[in-house]
Amino acid sequence: MKRLFTLVLLLTLFPFVPSGFAQRSSGAEIKQLQGPQDPRLGFVIHGGVGVVSRASMTPEKEKEYRAKLEEAVLAGYKVLQAGKPGLDAVEAAIRILEDSPLFNAGKGAVFTNDGKNELDASIMDGKTLAAGAVAGLRRVKNPITLARAVMEKSPHVMMVGEGAEKFAITQNIQLVDPKYFWTQERWDALQRVLKEEKEKPKGSSAKAGGAASEPSNRFGTVGAVALDKDGNLAAGTSTGGMTNKKFGRVGDAPIIGAGTYANNATCAVSATGWGEYFIRLGVARDISALMEYRAMPIQQAVDTVIKQKLQKLGGDGGVIAVDKFGNIGISFITEGMYRAYINAEGKPVVEIY
Repeated sequence: MKRLFTLVLLLTLFPFVPSGFAQRSSGAEIKQLQGPQDPRLGFVIHGGVGVVSRASMTPEKEKEYRAKLEEAVLAGYKVLQAGKPGLDAVEAAIRILEDSPLFNAGKGAVFTNDGKNELDASIMDGKTLAAGAVAGLRRVKNPITLARAVMEKSPHVMMVGEGAEKFAITQNIQLVDPKYFWTQERWDALQRVLKEEKEKPKGSSAKAGGAASEPSNRFGTVGAVALDKDGNLAAGTSTGGMTNKKFGRVGDAPIIGAGTYANNATCAVSATGWGEYFIRLGVARDISALMEYRAMPIQQAVDTVIKQKLQKLGGDGGVIAVDKFGNIGISFITEGMYRAYINAEGKPVVEIY
């Protein structure tokens, strides 16, 4: 009788089994998952999403992208192999992508409506939940490094514009002439959008704020997520924003919880896509919350947010993520996403389509 009463009581208090628990119980899933006593190093990077079709990519250009992504992912992973913090790995990889004109961050940043380059970035420490972010930069060579300085050397989370650049000077962070960010490809892209805008009939222009009509003009951003030897997670994101943006528009990349999030209890996330939607949904934090409150495995969590919530709202983009056991999650709803990761054998894997 006591046993029957105990069983009824348990069923009353716990009427369902969390979805993640059921998946973890399958044999195939258990083989893939790492236990809390056996974490492995985890490292994933992305170079943005958008219209990335094989038809529009020359073999030479694809080779360039693949080589740079491999360089960045290996650089970050070597930092982890040396026993250094995940934050160091994230910063190292993103700096390489910021220094390349191939990606919409740093050197390859797109142009605003008034022909300027404005840079945003953020970084987060999963162990302490400390975070740093910067927006509207025009002279900082590596925004991710300044974002980390905001996190570690100031009591603040976010700094913007001239104030952020004044802080950069106090931290001996490299500033460059704004001309450094000029590239022909990005300039030509702005001219095409401006021409398209000018030719549109009155009353059919884009919404205030300068959202470009072509998906390729909305998307960019680079990012990285890491799990280090101490089991600490870290995430970072950097972007040049949106082609033809106006009025000081800021997207999700520097917004903690939208474009970047890391929490040792769950995962580290870096996002890329149409920033307004990522901000409205709090995409990065939502992925973590699904893992924390519903015990979802990481791939299920990223797919739920990207392929269900984001798509239903009308947004586009994708995310990379790594959980506290080293499992990775990648999800996107565009034609392609520049991405690279280190697999279970410690080898780099680079993918675009």
